[in-house]
Amino acid sequence: MKTILLSKIRLSWYFGFFFLVYCLLLAVLPRFKFEAAALTLFSVNSFLYGFYISPILSAQKARIEELHKIVRAESNAIFTIILATKKLKKPLRNNLQSKFSLYLAQSKHGLRTAAEKTYEEIISFCLDYEGKDKDNLDKLLEKIVANQQNRTNLSMQLSNRVYSNEWMIMMVLFSITLSFILLLDTGGGLVLRIVTALLCTSLTMLVLILVKLSTLTHKKAKQMWEPFQSLLSTHFYRIDKSTAD
Repeated sequence: MKTILLSKIRLSWYFGFFFLVYCLLLAVLPRFKFEAAALTLFSVNSFLYGFYISPILSAQKARIEELHKIVRAESNAIFTIILATKKLKKPLRNNLQSKFSLYLAQSKHGLRTAAEKTYEEIISFCLDYEGKDKDNLDKLLEKIVANQQNRTNLSMQLSNRVYSNEWMIMMVLFSITLSFILLLDTGGGLVLRIVTALLCTSLTMLVLILVKLSTLTHKKAKQMWEPFQSLLSTHFYRIDKSTAD
């Protein structure tokens, strides 16, 4: 999965960086006393921004929760498939396990196109096989095909990012809200300037969190691949990380 470098930086680092940036901006930017009409516009814009970003943020959190469930379901399905390979001859069993290891590794690293191709190769291999284990492999094929539903759900959720038009609207509302806050004359008190900088930082962090959720670089999103990692690290003996460590 392609992600920009900045999306890999921890949120705590972002918070300190933007807090310092906004403190510096508040020290050099001119401040204005807004008229009632401008303050009304600011209130409407702030309401629209909160009204717009809140459901999108909630939807991305729900998406990651759903991805956790789907990855867990697929891990259980693959675990069952590998257990069924015990009935096969060792060379054939090792061949299939190697293919599934490659599929899990590609999926875990976001290489969805390659993972799709690998899984199709597994199905084709089972369909084309004409050896002595044909009957056992046909039964195994049923389980492999049944896992297609999990894979379809996974692909759908992975592609369910925030759309570009949604980003455009959010950034317009965010920029206007931020500009009003930075230029609003709240007096010369240091405490109020710190509070203003914290408010601006918090608004920015909401956008950054949404970016990380959408690109699946948030810590919670990365944890969804743990069942795949456990299967790989234990050679298909464990799914749960807690028992694999």
